[in-house]
Order: sequence, then C-alpha cells, then structure tokens
Amino acid sequence: MSETQVEIEIVQSLASVDPADWDACACPEAAQGGRAEDPFTTYRFLRALEDSGSVGAGSGWAPHYLLARAEGQVIACAPLYLKSHSQGEYIFDHSWAHAYERAGGRYYPKFQIAAPFTPATGRRFLTRPGLEQAGMAALVQGAVEIAANNGISSIHATFCTAPEAEAGRALGLMHRLGSQYHWENLTYQGFDDFLAALSSRKRKTIRKERARAQAFGGEIVQLTGDAIQPAHWEAFWEFYQDTGARKWGRPYLTRAFFDLVQEGMRDDVLLVLAMREGQPVAGALNFIGRTALFGRYWGCVEDHPCLHFECCYYQAMDYAIAQGLGRVEAGAQGEHKIARGYLPRHVHSLHWIGDPGFARAVKQFLRAERDAVDQEVEILTDYGPFRKTEEKEQE
Repeated sequence: MSETQVEIEIVQSLASVDPADWDACACPEAAQGGRAEDPFTTYRFLRALEDSGSVGAGSGWAPHYLLARAEGQVIACAPLYLKSHSQGEYIFDHSWAHAYERAGGRYYPKFQIAAPFTPATGRRFLTRPGLEQAGMAALVQGAVEIAANNGISSIHATFCTAPEAEAGRALGLMHRLGSQYHWENLTYQGFDDFLAALSSRKRKTIRKERARAQAFGGEIVQLTGDAIQPAHWEAFWEFYQDTGARKWGRPYLTRAFFDLVQEGMRDDVLLVLAMREGQPVAGALNFIGRTALFGRYWGCVEDHPCLHFECCYYQAMDYAIAQGLGRVEAGAQGEHKIARGYLPRHVHSLHWIGDPGFARAVKQFLRAERDAVDQEVEILTDYGPFRKTEEKEQE
C-alpha cells in the first residue's frame, strides 16, 4: 500500500457513496451478520441523519464526508462535517473559540470528525481491515491539507478510540483526555449479582429507588425490533422535544429521523417505555452495539420519583446482563450516575489547529487538563458504590 497512490475525496452526501464501501470500513465486523460494534458510524445511521435534515442546511453540521481511495477502491472514510458552531459535540471547545476570536482569529468554520449529537466512543477514522495504519494516515493528512488550503481553523475528532488517539499523536495531532460514566457488566448473571457487589447502604438505596419507580402506576416495557410501533415513536418524539427544549434550546434531531430509524434501524434500538393505562408517560432510547448498549435520550410527560433512574440506568443494566453485553454507556456528564454503578472512564479526542501560536497555547492547556482529568477519575472512582476490600473481608 505504501507504493500505491491514495486519492482523497470529499463528498457532501452519502447518496454518492456505495453503502457497501462505507460499511466495509465502518463495520467490517458485521459483514457476516450480527451487529456493528458502533452503530453510530454505520451508513444507515449517518444517512438517516442526513435524509431527515438533522444535519445539513440550517443545522450548522454540513456533511463533507472524507474518502480515501486506492486503485479505485475506498480503503478508508470518515464522518467529517464543516461546523459553524460547537453545539451537539459534548467535548467542549467554546473557550478555545472565544479565546481565539478575542485575539482576532476566526475559529469558525471548523472541521468535526464525529457521530453528530452522539457522545459515544467509537472509531472515527474508518478503515478496511488490514489497512488501519495507511488508511488513518491518509485521512489525517488529507483533512489537514484540505483545512490548511481552505482557511479552516481546526480539525476535531471527538470520542475516538484509545488506539486511534495513540496513532493520532504519532501523526502529529493533539490528544485531549476527558471522562464519561460507564457501567461494566462483570459477567453478572442477574441484577442481584450486581447488587451483591455493592456496599450495604448503596444496595438498599438502589432497591428502594427501583421499588419507588415501579410504583408509578403502570408498567415498564422494553421494546426492540418489530415490537416498536409508529405510535411509540410519536410518544417518544414528545418526550424528546421536551428534554431538548430544556437542555439545548431546541432539539437536535428532526421528527423524520425517528421514522427513518424505525424503517432501517429498529433492530438496533432498545426503547424503554413507562406505560400507564396503555399510554407512554416516559421513556429512554438506547442503541445496541455488538458489545455495548448506548443510552441516548430520555423524556417524560409526567414526573414520578426515580422513574428516570429506572428507565435510563437500571433497565439498561438489566438488558445488558440478559444479552451478555459488556457495558452500558449512559451518555455525557452526570455525577449522580456514580452511586448507581456507572464509574468514570477516559474518553479521547484528537485535534489539529492551523495557527501555530494558538496550537502551542492549546497544547499547554491540554497537558494541564489531562492531569486534572486523571486525578478526577481516580477520586470519583473511589466514591463508587462498590464494596471496599475491608468490607468484603468482614462479610
């Protein structure tokens, strides 16, 4: 491959990309059936965002998908977007933008390599098996050259994998470290096995929370595949709008996105609904990966004690245990997750900044931030609900 010329191309719609070419890079593990490791970079997910108008004109996320070809074949690709703001990313660079613009620079537009609106770790530099090194190098070099030649201030690859972070550093990108709360399934046979690993006080608290949630006056159901009906999406859209309006000012996703998910991705979805008198009153949307469950959105039209914890966290854990999934990623932020078994884990991003002086300042900031993140992860992990060694020895 080193002697073969690699051509870089940007396309502004996935309609011009063969789904098989994209998924051969994005999810080769699913070629023989089964699930993609990361559903958020699959052709069908990204195409649903585009076709629904969730990205594109008026959204501030302009698709500029990056393709690397060798001998006519797509060997690597990346979900690249031209951004006019920093919304929907969950790894925040607002302070960088403000500092650069106060100094007279122009931070936007910028390039974002990401799964839009999705704080879930996964590969961002998508390559065919066996071409990981050459494919990633081609994508990085191509993105940097395009950015530099077109006055794009910076490139940000967010929620990339740890191996990509290491490879990116070797290619000259800056590495940023953050944290997020994940629950790990330590081969539990049931929820009670998880509870047995907790301190007595935390175990009692969780049992009380689950009992209070279940007493809301209805039933909680888990739906996936054909069990999900259009009426369920209608209810969830109402939940999503309410949560989006309170958190972000306006929802990121359009109503059409959920119809496209129903059409092409319902087998990749776990929808948890709290039903009262046959009507959904609250719910949580999860996407199912090969080894993980990814919690995405929650909403309600009625407030009930602990129902949020039940639908978003405990039901997800129940499902992961039943399906043998290794972890649950419950989305961004939320230290309240710690008491419920979701512990801080490192997340990674890679960055390139064109202005040398500003790049030096950001690099210095990242070094200090990395030390703070490491310390925070260590401290918060110690606050987790799991039994300490002394307690285990006393039992």
